[in-house]
Amino acid sequence: MAELEIIAEGLRFPEGPVAMPDGSVILVEIAAGRITRVMADGSTQVVAEPGGGPNGLAMGPDGKLYCCNNGGFNWVENMGHLMPHGQADDYSGGRIERIDPATGAVETLYKDGDFGCALRGPNDIVFDAHGGFWFTDHGKNRPRERDITGIFYAKADGSHLEEVIFPSENPNGIGLSPDGKTLYAAETYTCRLMAFNVIAPGKVDDMAGPGGPGIPLYRPAGYKFFDSLGVDSAGNICVATIGESGISVVSPAGELVEFVATPDIFTTNICWGGEDLYTAYITLSGTGRLARMRWPRPGLKLNF
Repeated sequence: MAELEIIAEGLRFPEGPVAMPDGSVILVEIAAGRITRVMADGSTQVVAEPGGGPNGLAMGPDGKLYCCNNGGFNWVENMGHLMPHGQADDYSGGRIERIDPATGAVETLYKDGDFGCALRGPNDIVFDAHGGFWFTDHGKNRPRERDITGIFYAKADGSHLEEVIFPSENPNGIGLSPDGKTLYAAETYTCRLMAFNVIAPGKVDDMAGPGGPGIPLYRPAGYKFFDSLGVDSAGNICVATIGESGISVVSPAGELVEFVATPDIFTTNICWGGEDLYTAYITLSGTGRLARMRWPRPGLKLNF
């Protein structure tokens, strides 16, 4: 396995990396409320400043960036790590934003209450081949209570938002199988990787398992918590893992293929770039770094 190379430092809890054709990576800095481009040489440029808590990020069919904004966290620093700590005192509400990467213009596409949906802390996002997108709502933690949330499907033109899966236990990472027929979601505190059978755009089989639509696929032992995920070209689900940190690579059959260790307890995201999609970009959020490495398999080419 190749070694990690640090390409950017000093970021404020980076997540949601999107590899761009020019070799740069656009990501969010949650604690700074901004979207940042990291150039191939490690220099940075501010793309947009939506405020709140920009979290998951994906490129849409219109060339715009779609951002899950969780509304903001409070933060603590401990042992050299920056860590989210409950709902922000100035929490601005959960929302989905559309961002023009050329101008930095930010548009609120969906907000809490639209289409009768509650958006507490939108977290991660993936587009399907039809141009719609799935996203998770991780919810918010407050003293002695935690939101019960779900998994949503929305259209990119702002015309439809639906909570398709409810309840879901603190869902975080989300992704689709290469054929688009399986939706994967990682739960943070339960540390479960769940699978859902997609039967139509924005629809899952409600009777797939004895407990409803979700089929538990994998759950590791040890002091681990799941964050965001990416899917590689072989269909493996690569889940960023907090605590005993690294990337848990899980086969579609629910077997651990490998565990790639990383040097940050808050390892949160992975994506792939480069012409051959063998370059993995990994966010080391607690220490504010973006890393890259040569991955043993290419990543799955995204729909947009």
